Amino acid sequence: MKIKIINKSNHELPKYETAASAGMDLRANLSESRTLKPLERSIVGTGLFIELPLGYEAQVRPRSGLAAKNGITVLNAPGTIDADYRGEIGVILVNLSNDAFTIQNGERIAQMVIAKHERAQWDNVDELSETDRGEGGFGSTGL
Repeated sequence: MKIKIINKSNHELPKYETAASAGMDLRANLSESRTLKPLERSIVGTGLFIELPLGYEAQVRPRSGLAAKNGITVLNAPGTIDADYRGEIGVILVNLSNDAFTIQNGERIAQMVIAKHERAQWDNVDELSETDRGEGGFGSTGL
């Protein structure tokens, strides 16, 4: 699949790091480094603009290494970029650690997965089919 992209950053285009990778790394596009204090959040631009085909979305997800080692994650994970959005891809990062974290220009801050999706149509009914689980939620199936 080919996706139209405009790159206003000085960084390479997102790419798959291995043959089996589902996501491509997104890089911070900053004029100067930015420090996130504990529990602080910030929208970090990437300098990337994309045009997705109808029926697809781009999901912005945390990078596992950044989350595990530094407590930095994507706040609204996964963030959704809709096919009709034409603005800059921004990543909402949050620092969940006890230490300040400095984001450098060009640093890999998130990953993006391109995914096909369906559009639902509601069928307004009076009742739903029965299942063994029923209304059991939030831990009802055990640990």
